[in-house]
Amino acid sequence: MPEKDEIFFTELENAVKNFDAKAAKDATTRALRAGVDPVDALEKGLSKGLREVGQRYERGELFIVHLIAAAEAMKSAVSILEPRILEARKEKKVLGRIVIGTVEGDIHDIGKNIVSAMLTAAGFEVHDIGKDVPTERFVEKAREKSADIVGASSLMTTTMPAQRDIADAISRAGLKAKYIVGGSAVNEQWAKEINASYAADALSAVQLAKRLVGAGG
Repeated sequence: MPEKDEIFFTELENAVKNFDAKAAKDATTRALRAGVDPVDALEKGLSKGLREVGQRYERGELFIVHLIAAAEAMKSAVSILEPRILEARKEKKVLGRIVIGTVEGDIHDIGKNIVSAMLTAAGFEVHDIGKDVPTERFVEKAREKSADIVGASSLMTTTMPAQRDIADAISRAGLKAKYIVGGSAVNEQWAKEINASYAADALSAVQLAKRLVGAGG
């Protein structure tokens, strides 16, 4: 790997760790101009920074405001990377089709957006249906796109029941899609209770999605 790439990865990582959206955007633009692979920029730079912030949050060293600020910094960079990632994936085999959204009543979407970007980078065809999405919309889109996986995010305990509703709706509709849930309000036990798979963060979501479609992970 060229040494210049490592320099850009460090800049991208630090921009996220410093909660600096402008620095993340600027570093991303310069990295792409220098020929850095957009997927590498996401996985080896931005995501690495976000993972460290998440770990520090879990250890009680940072607060939720820091987590949100880091995610916003990453989001600003992803907005530049995503078109390039999609372009690079056009000629490659798609690993699977995924419909993803935040459940009805929940307007939080930063984490979901990052998961979508990383799934796209990993080679999935991702259909992001947004936030505050009604249960029936998940099912409609999954049927329309012949989705292999449906992903539903919930960041509030009050909206978690919607994840169960989606599980029931997928079953009633006879869809063969696998079901993944995530979000800060969710845990492994809840996922098992509603017959879903659980992803704790964006990286584990990618690994899980790959396993579910038989592509390793």
